Amino acid sequence: MADTMQFDLVSPERSLASIAATAVKLPGTEGDMTAMPGHAPVITTLRPGVVRVEGPEGEAEFMVTGGFAEINAAGTSVLAERAMPVSEVTSEILDEIVAENARAREAASGDEHDMLSKVAAELVALGEELGISVKGIG
Repeated sequence: MADTMQFDLVSPERSLASIAATAVKLPGTEGDMTAMPGHAPVITTLRPGVVRVEGPEGEAEFMVTGGFAEINAAGTSVLAERAMPVSEVTSEILDEIVAENARAREAASGDEHDMLSKVAAELVALGEELGISVKGIG
């Protein structure tokens, strides 16, 4: 088994990371998980949270609002709905994401409304994890 694997993080706006990693901690919709070199192949959906990457060059943290992760023995690729380094996240950015979610919930019904309500709660938890107060959840 190799000591590192390839980690790639891409959002619609940009490629955020393409680095060697020893472990990638992911906020999966079915629960948090850690991918390491030699991992069995799996594709999972992501909930709002923090992707933490450990590697020979140190650690990196990225906020994601959702997306998909493809994991295999050689690497982990994350295709995020929206992503940015945790160091760039501000209360204004999180408030705008929450407002977008609220607008979508107002227009939704049934299962879609329920899913968006769950995402709203996950955004609050993300804000708490980052030490940022999130307003506008209702």
